[in-house]
Amino acid sequence: MIPALVTAAIGLIDKWIPDADKKAELAQDLATLAEKQAHEIALAQIEVNKEEAKSQGIFKGGWRPGLAWVCVAAFAWHFVLQPISIFLIALYGVDIPPLPQFDMDTLMTVLLGMLGLGTMRTVERIKGKIPNGK
Repeated sequence: MIPALVTAAIGLIDKWIPDADKKAELAQDLATLAEKQAHEIALAQIEVNKEEAKSQGIFKGGWRPGLAWVCVAAFAWHFVLQPISIFLIALYGVDIPPLPQFDMDTLMTVLLGMLGLGTMRTVERIKGKIPNGK
């Protein structure tokens, strides 16, 4: 959202400010401000992630592992259990209604986002910023 606002603001600068040097200066200031804001948001999210990672529960962290298990169950059904079920049912000649389908595009978006967060955590462990076992 911030890049779209910066682009719109730069468009307004081009429209209302005739001096090319002043335009470039203002555009640079807006871009710097946008980058700073994005950096602050990322730092705030890192702090939230650190607090969630401190959980000592069986799944360590609450909603993320729960969501990961939902993704695992959905992938298991979609790619393994459903095709085998359909094959076995067809083998015995039983007629069944259509089986449920998952919106795999949305599921992939969630899973890839979670894998990205997991990768960042692994990199932090390798760099020694998070002790192993936490």
